[in-house]
Amino acid sequence: MKSIILKSFLVFGLVFVVMACTAPKKEINYPKTDLAVEALIPKPLKVVATNSAFGLDVKTVIYTNQTSKGFEEVGKFLSNRINQKTKLDIPVNSSLDETVERIIYINQSDDLESDSPEAYQLYIKNDSILLHAKTVAGAFRGIQTIQQLIPEHSNDTLTEQPMWLIPTGKINDAPNFGYRGMMLDVARHFFTVDEVKKLLDVLAYYKYNTLHMHLTDDQGWRIEIKSWPKLTEVGGETEVGGGPGGFYTQEQFKELVAYAAERHIQIIPEVDMPGHTNAASFSYPILNGNGKKLSSYSGTQVGFSTFDAQKDTVYAFLDDVIREISAISPSPYFHIGGDESHVTKKKDYLHFVEKVEKIVQKHGKQAMGWNEIAQAKIDPSTVAQLWNEPHNAIKAAEGGSKILLSPAKKTYLDMQYDSLSKFGLHWAAYIPVDSAYIWSPEKYVPEIPKESILGIEAPLWSETISNSTELEYLAFPRAIGYAELGWSIDENRNWEDYKARLAKQVPYLKRMNISFYPSKLVDWEN
Repeated sequence: MKSIILKSFLVFGLVFVVMACTAPKKEINYPKTDLAVEALIPKPLKVVATNSAFGLDVKTVIYTNQTSKGFEEVGKFLSNRINQKTKLDIPVNSSLDETVERIIYINQSDDLESDSPEAYQLYIKNDSILLHAKTVAGAFRGIQTIQQLIPEHSNDTLTEQPMWLIPTGKINDAPNFGYRGMMLDVARHFFTVDEVKKLLDVLAYYKYNTLHMHLTDDQGWRIEIKSWPKLTEVGGETEVGGGPGGFYTQEQFKELVAYAAERHIQIIPEVDMPGHTNAASFSYPILNGNGKKLSSYSGTQVGFSTFDAQKDTVYAFLDDVIREISAISPSPYFHIGGDESHVTKKKDYLHFVEKVEKIVQKHGKQAMGWNEIAQAKIDPSTVAQLWNEPHNAIKAAEGGSKILLSPAKKTYLDMQYDSLSKFGLHWAAYIPVDSAYIWSPEKYVPEIPKESILGIEAPLWSETISNSTELEYLAFPRAIGYAELGWSIDENRNWEDYKARLAKQVPYLKRMNISFYPSKLVDWEN
């Protein structure tokens, strides 16, 4: 307790010294504000408004805890984002001088109300913003809130220089679920490194912490495997509709992993198997288990392909694939797919899942798979991703596995908004913006207790989309709502309140050049 008090004293002491060392400030008559009604997404856990303002301007500096690794990088990230929005150059951990009048301090602290590693607290006063977080990830989530609180326009009437007014008060915040993800299918259509980076930027802004990449399917193999080069030489050249395809070299995948890590997002790789494997088997026919002559595939049907689950060569191949991808993927998870293996014999399917799970574990990873894998005897460490069969997810939870919620009727981003949508399908449901938001993950399957739920993930399958514009049309604004479903507690979520906050996201989405779907259910503000 003494160490906590000392840390707090030192933090506030630093702010006091900074302010005391600077020239006397002109008294500013700030307008009344209300932090509690700001358009923050996801909705914070607790907000207390004090009805004044912090004036972000050229006399502001950022200081960070320099004894805890990573906090200075968070400060620099915030400074960069402030510059993008306001053109202000806010120094980070620079020497004090007489021009400093306000400070943003990013501090490592264990004295928070939540046990979550992503928890943070914000104290916003007239001359200081104090951000406390247990971890660098928590600090990073906190600066997203600061970003969202900066108004689009400055108030040029209070002082000689432009000033962006941030409402004062206190925010205590922490996520409802530790896993908040989106899945991108790059197999049906390929998306470039730059397109994925753009998506990661927006996901980070709304406090996502996971991007699941569906790297392989019948239509294409998208990740370089050095020991099996034909996977990309042959399997990487096709996609739905006969387009050019493409793939990531291992260096490019590492570039994506590093870019995501800077935003405290993990990338989970998926190699879908034993079904959805035509691209792999066409590249190496020895892997094929359906007994038919193979050809490249650019259609959208599923369930016709399978690996040979009784062939040792298949498992030697998968050992190489999982080894090479695991070596460049720091996420603790490796997704093995397992869905829609309709031509795989049941006993072969069970044998395959159990054997591949052990290969994943051999390479130091936890297995994940679609809910069908729960038919096998899976290890309690393996995560089952619920998309269409609650009974399998219930079975997995009863066996000790965590459940990742991705129900197709609620979270599939490739579903059309309505019958007039330009892109998407509707085999599961039409999912308008309100239906995507108005449901409770922790109550979706009553037989699965909240403690068994790992989190929520919104998959975007790419049969009908081939570029960022089309991707963004389906993903946004629904992915913004899923961010809130994963972060905010049930009692803080309300459609009428949310859609008012969603309407105010337009300036950010335009600044990021996001081609979102302007649903008529929302009164969008320009």
